[in-house]
Amino acid sequence: MDVSRRGFLKISGAVLAVSGLGVSLKPVSAYAQPLKIKYAKETTTICPYCSVGCSIIVSVRQGKVVNTEGDPDSPINKGSLCSKGGSIYQMAVNENRLGKPLYREPYGTEWKEVDWEWAFEKIAENIKNSRDASFKVTNEKGELVNRTEGIASVGSAAMDLEECFTYQKFLRSLGLVYIEHQARI
Repeated sequence: MDVSRRGFLKISGAVLAVSGLGVSLKPVSAYAQPLKIKYAKETTTICPYCSVGCSIIVSVRQGKVVNTEGDPDSPINKGSLCSKGGSIYQMAVNENRLGKPLYREPYGTEWKEVDWEWAFEKIAENIKNSRDASFKVTNEKGELVNRTEGIASVGSAAMDLEECFTYQKFLRSLGLVYIEHQARI
């Protein structure tokens, strides 16, 4: 039998159409999936990975993050995100993420889970003790300085301008002079 390529395609198409091997010319009904952000509250945040400050829309429903996406209204990223920013959802929704603070006693070898209130109290106690031990009212010349040189801070590129301002005010109120910011590192 001498069949050309074109003839083979015609015969194959006719056989499939007649035999009903799963090929149908009836229109297919499409059903839209419900949006995962349906009934979710949307808020904006800043990507914590670098100092560019890309804006992200976070959708939260019943206290849980259900979606993250770039904010198209942001003049910085205009809705686009890099690969790290695009994976920010995994920062909030991840079974490997710690849910409770861990504490290791001085010279200890084991970490133990502690309560959040205890952890906050311990941090506050350590800051107070360090500040009290290193606080200077006057310098060598006798000038009033009211500062502590026993505590330093490295800020975060994930904080926006208002958060940095508030954090700076808090640190200055403690008397810190060694204050740096991560955006340049």
